[in-house]
Amino acid sequence: MLQDLATALTDRSVMRARMLIGGEWTGGGSSGEIEVENPATEAIIATIPDGTAADAEAALAAARAAQPAWAALPAYERGKAVDALADAIDENADLLARLVVAEQGKPIGQARGEIAATETFLRYAAESARRIEGDILPSDSPDEEVWIRRVPHGVVVGLTAWNYPAALTTRKLGPALVAGNTFVLKAHEFTPLSGLAIAALAETVGIPKGVVNVVTGAGRTVGQALVESPSSDLVTMTGSTRAGREIYAAGAPQIKVLRLELGGKAPFIVLDDADIDRAVDAAITARFTNCGQICTCNERMYLHRAIADEFLDKFVAKARALRIADPLTDPDMGPKISAPEVDKVAAIVDASVAAGAEILLPGGPLRDGEHAKGHWYAPTVLLARDNGLPAMQQEIFGPVVPAMVVDDFEEALRHANDSAFGLSAYVWSSSLKRLMRTVEGLHFGEIYFNRTCGELVQGFHTGWRQSGLGGEDGKYGLDGYFRRKTMYVNWG
Repeated sequence: MLQDLATALTDRSVMRARMLIGGEWTGGGSSGEIEVENPATEAIIATIPDGTAADAEAALAAARAAQPAWAALPAYERGKAVDALADAIDENADLLARLVVAEQGKPIGQARGEIAATETFLRYAAESARRIEGDILPSDSPDEEVWIRRVPHGVVVGLTAWNYPAALTTRKLGPALVAGNTFVLKAHEFTPLSGLAIAALAETVGIPKGVVNVVTGAGRTVGQALVESPSSDLVTMTGSTRAGREIYAAGAPQIKVLRLELGGKAPFIVLDDADIDRAVDAAITARFTNCGQICTCNERMYLHRAIADEFLDKFVAKARALRIADPLTDPDMGPKISAPEVDKVAAIVDASVAAGAEILLPGGPLRDGEHAKGHWYAPTVLLARDNGLPAMQQEIFGPVVPAMVVDDFEEALRHANDSAFGLSAYVWSSSLKRLMRTVEGLHFGEIYFNRTCGELVQGFHTGWRQSGLGGEDGKYGLDGYFRRKTMYVNWG
């Protein structure tokens, strides 16, 4: 498709009506197009094919055909190919960051951070190629051993969310390829361009045809076809809990292997022995980075009564001072992804206020002056007296945070665990005893103790309850891209 990534990112005609299927850039069988909007300006920056179920099957067939030869390569060779893709991303980092800004709207500094993570996910996967381990066990019979091998699933489908379009692509792609799988990406229709650009780079570094494929279109058409098809062996998805339920149901007839990273409602607990200034700074970062559009964001705060007033005074002052502007000027916050997302956040605030929440910082949608175009929402802080309020229970996924005053740690734990979600949580305390109580009593897959958000590539990003199945990152994340084969080897 492309000889030069700069062309891919600047020439609209190149991004028009193209999917990557079996090494060919094609419009597929689509007769329609989807417009890609810049959320800061509402300008249409590209069009993509509104793909069909037949396009999904064609991509799966291409991946299936390429998989045996790819899996037959030594893992080290697969790792070198993934590392070469990381090199290409590093070389084109500024172009990719600007593409993320254009399609997703996060400030350019945060976009550069995303591209750095995009590269890091690939580096870690490539480094893991020499650490794919199995087991040899003694048998109960003479002249026999039991071998347990890790082998690839085959064809992996990656469904990515719109909040981190580049990083979520390689978070799945890197370990899938190193494990010996081939890959079909269906990026979210709001933000497909980063995935297309990464696929173009995979082509330039010599990853064989059919190993990486990209189809575009609506989730309920192309995505559903990829999940339901018997030709896909593993589906890894990052997105909303609603979408996760639909994928869970769609995969059931095929007993599909699923890895679902879904919504979150992270509690942020600040106790009476916390470092208040550090906790305030961490809470601001964890709520308002990427306009609050992170599944691990600070979604609800539980503040010990002894420090609640001090904390809220400082938090509200810092939230009020955040700069909201053109993402290319590197402000604190850019726009929300879309108009319906702005309306969704506003509806949660309105319902919570109607149910008794007090507004500490009004914020809300911005629609005038420099914000007349685009999907802008100013930081909003609520004080809640009921843990059942919509803002305390529903995932907001925007720059709104409710706070609730508690009398002690045990009350904070009860409220924190009273949630359908179980992805991330935060606790601020200087007590070792409270740390150990957190380990035992806070029922979330990922906990930040005395620090802000930002998981590490060697960790394990996993959700409990309706926050998902499986997980990503580290040795446990890599392990999910393998299945196991047991061999009883008798030489008697």
